[in-house]
Amino acid sequence: MDIEKLFPETKDFIWGGNKLKNYGKTSDKERIAESWELSFHPAGPSRLEDGRLLCDVATKADWGENAAKFPFFPVLIKFIDSKENLSVQVHPSDEYALKNEGQFGKTEMWYIVEAEEGAGIYLGFSRKVTKEEFGKAIEDGSVLDLLNFYPVKAGEHYFIASGTVHAIGKGCVIAEIQQNSNLTYRVYDYGRKDASGKGRELHIDKAKKVTNFEKFVNAPLSEPRGEGVCIGRCEYFTVTQYDVNGELRLSADEKSFKAVTFVGGQGKIGGKAARKGDTFFVPANHGAFVVEGRAKILVTEV
Repeated sequence: MDIEKLFPETKDFIWGGNKLKNYGKTSDKERIAESWELSFHPAGPSRLEDGRLLCDVATKADWGENAAKFPFFPVLIKFIDSKENLSVQVHPSDEYALKNEGQFGKTEMWYIVEAEEGAGIYLGFSRKVTKEEFGKAIEDGSVLDLLNFYPVKAGEHYFIASGTVHAIGKGCVIAEIQQNSNLTYRVYDYGRKDASGKGRELHIDKAKKVTNFEKFVNAPLSEPRGEGVCIGRCEYFTVTQYDVNGELRLSADEKSFKAVTFVGGQGKIGGKAARKGDTFFVPANHGAFVVEGRAKILVTEV
């Protein structure tokens, strides 16, 4: 296969807004809370321009050797628009999730694309806490008091290992690179009700079993890598940020595909027009390709 522009599945969650329309996203839903850009997940697979599903077209050879070692495609990339706060939640490890849910856990990273004045994220405990303290804080609605709050601005990035309690605050547009999993344990949702007056399901008992109760220390990765900077690395994905000013020459070898996500500016990739919000799939073994223009891009591979 050639370099393909991806067309996302959009999600209409109650906390979402419509800023992603400024990123070229379209939907017949009331909101666009998320757009699943690179997705092999059955809950929201991404498509090609001709309407076919990427997961139906891309072979394991197109994934590359590193991704093909996993039982299914390991990565999911999405944009998130948080008009309101997202729930406080935690994701299990692979070990727990495989044993208890029959699917993989979820490690992820966030790249802040846009942030309103005062916007921020909750990430990990500000001190070591006990399981009992955590449970009591969930019950009395004070769980945010146990967490670190980080004011955020565009261009920052944060890594969230499985077991880390977290929440995206309102006023953010985020590019999320994560394990290909939709497994979330929700512990607090601000008492919100849906259109029918029901609160969203909580998973408190499971959350207590998978949470890391140690003090969280934020240590963002920023490691020179060719003409870019590596900002995220784990066994499921590696993410490199590039500032394109003219021409940037990259290559996809037999080891991995490359997903190129435009998080700022505009230009071309492989001769195809690209703007902020677009994601392209470059198959493994494609060889050299050129990104041109004035743009900020994230390149994800395994």
